[in-house]
Amino acid sequence: MSKNSRARLVFWATPAVSVLAGVVYLVAAWHSGHRALGFGLLAIMVAFGAAIVLASRRSETVRGLLDRRDERFTSIDLRATAVSGLVLSLAVLAGGVTELARGHSGSPYTWLAAVGGLAYVAAVVVQRLRG
Repeated sequence: MSKNSRARLVFWATPAVSVLAGVVYLVAAWHSGHRALGFGLLAIMVAFGAAIVLASRRSETVRGLLDRRDERFTSIDLRATAVSGLVLSLAVLAGGVTELARGHSGSPYTWLAAVGGLAYVAAVVVQRLRG
């Protein structure tokens, strides 16, 4: 595979995954009897994928995040992912503590926190063994 075709494939991965996620939402909502919601979620995801493609034509940042050829944009994406992971982890922990304080089991926050913690430990171990 040439560099150009690989870059094109990487570029189209995000819009394709957003459409695929929309189809998954549609199937799940259809299965539960919420067809209108399913079509709405599909429309949102298709619109998001289209917006990303259109934004990439005018924004160097969006284009850089999609094609992954620039180390600077890859670094920006890595740091942004770490920040969003930290914020999400804190929100899950806060939700779990709130549910426990209300006298509930803490679910689903407790298992989400456990999955996040295990994923973090696994990532540390894998990165340590690689380097």
